Amino acid sequence: MKNETPKKPILKAVNSIQRPSEEAAMDAVRTLIAWAGDNPEREGLKDTPKRVIKAYREWFRGYDIDPATELERTFEDVSGYDDMVILREIDVESHCEHHMAPFLGTAYVAYLPTDKVVGISKLVKVVEAFAKRLQTQETMTAQIADAIDNALKPRGSAVMIDAVHQCMSTRGVHHPNVSTITTQFTGEFKTNPALQERFLRLIKPA
Repeated sequence: MKNETPKKPILKAVNSIQRPSEEAAMDAVRTLIAWAGDNPEREGLKDTPKRVIKAYREWFRGYDIDPATELERTFEDVSGYDDMVILREIDVESHCEHHMAPFLGTAYVAYLPTDKVVGISKLVKVVEAFAKRLQTQETMTAQIADAIDNALKPRGSAVMIDAVHQCMSTRGVHHPNVSTITTQFTGEFKTNPALQERFLRLIKPA
């Protein structure tokens, strides 16, 4: 029996942590308001905890999405198509795990199909599933590529994310115009510099 290289695990949508109650979450928001120096019981802030946990439910809904499930339905009738499938300018709205500050930007995703393709909207949902969680931009970039590789078994995948981090623009060094670019190449994209160059050329605005 030959040894097989184990697959990289995909972060599952439902993890083992026990979520607190809504009331406990709202109490935590009240504590942070008081820590900031304001009165959580004053008129303008009284309903803020409820609004914050509602916003958190939307901002972090990626924990309720399983990327593998989104990529389950594939199509094998591709009529011999074997060139790149590229999605450009996917909006990214995420939060970094270091300061829980937003980072906003754009994702570009491509893969080289073997014998099957997936609906293009599913790739957008995979990006959103990982974006709507706490992580670093580097981790998210790798997770998207891993999810595509595990589900579609393509000849290669490519992911680029270009984002501006609020933890740099509104605190710390206060540089609002600095963007961070991360890339992840697998398979033929990783071993063939010409493919990487073509991908990077094709994702540029027309």
